[in-house]
Amino acid sequence: MDQPRTWKEAFLVNKGPKTPREIISLFIKGIFMGIANMIPGVSGGTMALITGIYQDVLQAIRSFDLNTLRFLVRLEFKQALATVHLRFLVVLICGIGLSIMSLAHFMNYVLNDHPVFTYSFFFGLILASIAVMALQTGKWVGSGGISFVLGAVGAYLFVGLIPVSTPDTWWFIFLAGAITICTMILPGLSGAFLLLIIGKYEYITSALKNPFDLQNFIILSIFGLGCIVGIIAFSRVLTVLFNKFENTTMAALTGIMCGSLRKIWPWKEVLETKTIGSKVINLAEQNILPSQIDGNLALAVGLMIVGFISVVVLERSAKQR
Repeated sequence: MDQPRTWKEAFLVNKGPKTPREIISLFIKGIFMGIANMIPGVSGGTMALITGIYQDVLQAIRSFDLNTLRFLVRLEFKQALATVHLRFLVVLICGIGLSIMSLAHFMNYVLNDHPVFTYSFFFGLILASIAVMALQTGKWVGSGGISFVLGAVGAYLFVGLIPVSTPDTWWFIFLAGAITICTMILPGLSGAFLLLIIGKYEYITSALKNPFDLQNFIILSIFGLGCIVGIIAFSRVLTVLFNKFENTTMAALTGIMCGSLRKIWPWKEVLETKTIGSKVINLAEQNILPSQIDGNLALAVGLMIVGFISVVVLERSAKQR
């Protein structure tokens, strides 16, 4: 690769949107990923799959490599910038950040006041995504079928786990960050839910309330370092799996999304709760059928259909492009 002479060359040299239309499209997809990250049980990876940028996200994360680190150590910042898919990541992260900051209040409102309708829409989205991925998988006999079953069973059992108590030592905080961030690029699993499972949801969210306190800053720094190491390493694992075992990997991801539907089912009965600060967290719940047939049920089913059709439209648009 030629050495960039200017900051502009360093920024433009690698993969990313070039036209205004491509920038707007990627930005909107980032907004959808941000929304998904705010929904318990839905991951940004799911939305990346739905919108067709999953492998682009993996490649962008993988662009941070030893060459980047070497240039940074040498203080050769333009060369370091040229190794990274920064144009892609900047647009995507801006979309994710905007949606989280601007829609957080709205999403909190609809999740707390209209959970059935909200989950119905996302249930339809994921259901359609499963159908699309199943068509793309191709071979289901042999390793494809086995990996699908393992993914589905594993995800189904995982989303039904009861939170456990874990140590507050630095190595486990680092490990929690490394594991939790993987859900950002692994469809069907929620990072917030995983933190709850490993007993670190309250610990991390408490630190976030006062991040400039020295102890909290250290906790968040260790957690953040774990996130960086985890996502860079895991993106490479997924890329290798896609390159060498694409059909098996697609089948496994399809299974994971199927199993995660247990968490997204709109109608639930809460069995056990825990209050963390001002938040009431559901520790145990079971899926139930709608209690009555009325206008609310019709609206929920209608939102499922809208979510399903939305994915079909996105898929057809992507194929036409």
